Amino acid sequence: MSVQGIAQAQSAKKLDYQKFLAPAVLVIMYVFFAIFGNNFFSGYTAKTILESAYYTGLMSFGITFVIITGGIDLSIGTNMMCSAIIGGVAFSMWGWPLWLALCLVPLTGVIFGFINGILVSKAKLPPFIATLGMMLVTQGFGAIISRVQTQRYPTIGTANEWFKTVFYRTGNFPTGTLYLLAAFIVAAFVLNKTRFGRYVYAIGSNEEATRLSGVKVDKFKIMAYMVCGLFAGIGGILYAATYTTAIPGTGNGLETYAIAAVIIGGTSMAGGSGTMVGTLIGIFIMAVLKTGLASLGLQAHWQTFFTGIVVIGAVLMDNVRVRAAQKVKVKA
Repeated sequence: MSVQGIAQAQSAKKLDYQKFLAPAVLVIMYVFFAIFGNNFFSGYTAKTILESAYYTGLMSFGITFVIITGGIDLSIGTNMMCSAIIGGVAFSMWGWPLWLALCLVPLTGVIFGFINGILVSKAKLPPFIATLGMMLVTQGFGAIISRVQTQRYPTIGTANEWFKTVFYRTGNFPTGTLYLLAAFIVAAFVLNKTRFGRYVYAIGSNEEATRLSGVKVDKFKIMAYMVCGLFAGIGGILYAATYTTAIPGTGNGLETYAIAAVIIGGTSMAGGSGTMVGTLIGIFIMAVLKTGLASLGLQAHWQTFFTGIVVIGAVLMDNVRVRAAQKVKVKA
């Protein structure tokens, strides 16, 4: 084998090793918190980890599509919250049946996602600027339409108590886990087994080449943002089921957890690569981190600090992956 061939093989091995990095981090973190955390290794904690992954997981699955295209959606957190608020308004203020109000939640998320897609693909705004503006729009719109009133969803012991048991917990069983699993299966199928998924990868790898090959790039970029909005809307239902209330003017900051989970899971910010399996691992890394830091007795600001460190580390790892991949391509 030539020296160049050996170098290429070594670079490819490095990329393969990086696929095991996220699972290794998840195992190491869990063992660490199990040893040093207060009652971390227990069934109750495992259930808490699952429940804290519900709405973050849905947002993460959705934004994976956008990031693979080379874009970003900073409005996904406020989109989710605004969608939940609008559903609450329809139920409590407009008198809609609960089931119909819940149908409005994901529909609202899709509409906001469609607007993001139009701004990025047709208006040619940078994704960062377009979705940053939409973050403010959705945050303000939720407050306007609710008249700055907190929207409350049914709880156990009230009318429509089925909402809590269907979407959050039935007895001691975390029902939301089923929706998280179903969302993962659907997202993985769409990304890996459909033409839309193939074009998402192609756009992220080389948008201009994909356009020249006859693919309607703008159409599929809009679809990616709509899928992201759909998952945000479904996440809004699970958020409402988990916390019962949706507070106007909130939601900003939630996107950082979703984006961090996606990057930690191996999806490149440069676009063109990523998997739903990696995203799922990243989701549980963030959930274990949140629950584990609390088990150490750290206050909320310390949890935020260490979460920020993890996000920075994830971006640095992504840069290393991109450079390694570029070296392989150059040597090839």
